[in-house]
Amino acid sequence: MSETSQRFSVSRGEKAVYKTGLRSFMEYRDLGIEQATHGQFRAHVIRIKSGSAGAHELHTTGLHQHKCDFQMFYVLRGWMKFVYEGQGEQTFHAGDCVLQPAGIVHNELDCSDDVEILEIYSPAVHPTLVVETMPEASAAR
Repeated sequence: MSETSQRFSVSRGEKAVYKTGLRSFMEYRDLGIEQATHGQFRAHVIRIKSGSAGAHELHTTGLHQHKCDFQMFYVLRGWMKFVYEGQGEQTFHAGDCVLQPAGIVHNELDCSDDVEILEIYSPAVHPTLVVETMPEASAAR
């Protein structure tokens, strides 16, 4: 357990604020976890920005990896399609929970216009590196 005490935190739905973030066609609702955990974790809800239906079809995230200790997401609504190092293409639907191992190379390929996901990762701030090619699947896996 961490020596830094976490603080009690509540993010009320009726006061939810969504802001543009990493992807211009998506919006993010910060859940206050970063402040409550002193940067150990971040949690947010991500959805397609109102008026941006179909915009995701023109964009992918590109191959990349996150230099973090922990990253998971839970699909609240809709669906998302990714390709993962050693796992191939995967489509996740409402109710699916995904643990993306630290450093796994991946690319978001597509999503529904109504997609909404809860994402949690640690630490709250970490580097994301662009990757040129998908690594070959290892026979040891």
